[in-house]
Amino acid sequence: MPIYEYRCTACGFQNDFLQKISEPPLTDCPECGKSTFSKQVTAAGFQLKGSGWYATDFKNNGKPKTETKTKEESKATESASAADSGAKPDAPACGAGACSACS
Repeated sequence: MPIYEYRCTACGFQNDFLQKISEPPLTDCPECGKSTFSKQVTAAGFQLKGSGWYATDFKNNGKPKTETKTKEESKATESASAADSGAKPDAPACGAGACSACS
């Protein structure tokens, strides 16, 4: 069962209540009796433990994964390699020798 936090707008009384999801929200303040008791928006409190899908996400102690090369960087590297080997940089790499790009 979830724990909901309530606060009275009239007197400021605040408390947590364990309720079923199917139960209607509380409206009457237990301190002052006015019907100004409302549910607060709070962050969910849970902790991931054990083995599971999330174990691989946090193995680097929160460090970001190494970045991969962008398409532009990859093309620049390929062009530089092709220029060094004497091949045309925009030529397809079929290697069969049957096309005009291979000759």
